[in-house]
Amino acid sequence: MVTSTLASFAYNDLQLNMLTVLLVAVFLGGMRTSRRAMLRFLNFSAFEIWGKMWLYSPHRYIWAGVKKALPPVVSRRVRWVVKVSSKVVLGRSPLKKYVFYRYKHTHHIHRSRHLNNTINLYRRMPLKTLSRLWGKFNQMELPIFLRKPLLGLYIWMFGCNLEEAEIEDLKLYRNLGEFFRRQLKPHVRPIDDDHVLTSPADGKILYYGQVKNGILEQVKGVTYSLRGFLGPQTASGTCVDIHNESDEEFQKDLSLQPGNELHHVIIYLAPGDYHRFHSPATWTVEHRRHFPGELLSVNPGIARWVQGLFNFNERAVYTGRWEHGFFSMAAVGATNVGSIKIYCDEELETNTRTRHPEHTYFDKKFATPITIEKGDMFGEFNLGSTIVLIFEAPPGFKFKVHEGDKIKYGRPLGTTP
Repeated sequence: MVTSTLASFAYNDLQLNMLTVLLVAVFLGGMRTSRRAMLRFLNFSAFEIWGKMWLYSPHRYIWAGVKKALPPVVSRRVRWVVKVSSKVVLGRSPLKKYVFYRYKHTHHIHRSRHLNNTINLYRRMPLKTLSRLWGKFNQMELPIFLRKPLLGLYIWMFGCNLEEAEIEDLKLYRNLGEFFRRQLKPHVRPIDDDHVLTSPADGKILYYGQVKNGILEQVKGVTYSLRGFLGPQTASGTCVDIHNESDEEFQKDLSLQPGNELHHVIIYLAPGDYHRFHSPATWTVEHRRHFPGELLSVNPGIARWVQGLFNFNERAVYTGRWEHGFFSMAAVGATNVGSIKIYCDEELETNTRTRHPEHTYFDKKFATPITIEKGDMFGEFNLGSTIVLIFEAPPGFKFKVHEGDKIKYGRPLGTTP
């Protein structure tokens, strides 16, 4: 009997072990096949969560019960009265505005107002504080036995190509920050010499094209202001009103060479991309303007949602001259990317604790202009962000990329006739 009992236990243990192996296999297989779903979840930004919180608010369920208990005409009238009364009590607007809205305005206006409120709430979130905390986490030294599994998980989730890295042994990266800023092997990214403009970074082309009337597009159909992005054309200043001049006048004041055109291109660096950026052309850096703005996400989904996103965010704008005239290269910060390092400008400090009024900026004019060759390393981000190029070019300049293209640094971006 003892033997049969032991045999039963052994059989049960075997079943349990087989079940455990099966569950582990299903779990690991599910993780592998759901990689895209995990990436989509990780790309789910705070603004999306915030914007959908109203779906789970208790008032929705209370109102659902009221609607069922009342006739449709009465429920609609009650709902309108409650909405108008609450707005008037809060003092946000006179009653006549809401009467006019109720009978004259379209549903589109209501959605636009709701969207603006959501964007304002998103901008009020403590994203700079969160980014500083993330920066500290990135600098925490990992135990050697955890480096390979943790960094390996990051590589798997974001599709990093470790074979291109100068250091392939994950145990040699002391923290996440060092892996984000990893250097590539020499000659793994040949610099194209047949085109005047090459990509400054690995990333995705969000938008490119000619600047007209001082208006740029961050994605198709969503614009931002050239004067708001570059700031007033003054030597230095802080908290200066930049709205005294029209966008069209601002572009004219850039003093472009006769017949030349102004172009721009936006490159988004995803978390899995190589996080250093290089000079896209041979040019001379004369001036730096630092805007200590916000740190909203620059994910393409956010860029389609928040108009003027790049004018809100912290950025370091470097301007100067290249062979065809005006040239500007801007490193734009983002959520968890408060740290921007520029190799030729050690004085630059980003994502500090000091709060500044909107439109504040800090200038630095280089006593001796710095000449940077095409392909030279220019700076680095923590995690991922955006590079914006604004430059003057002669008629007939053509881009060699399309919207949505994945591009590597050193590859052709545009050429002159």
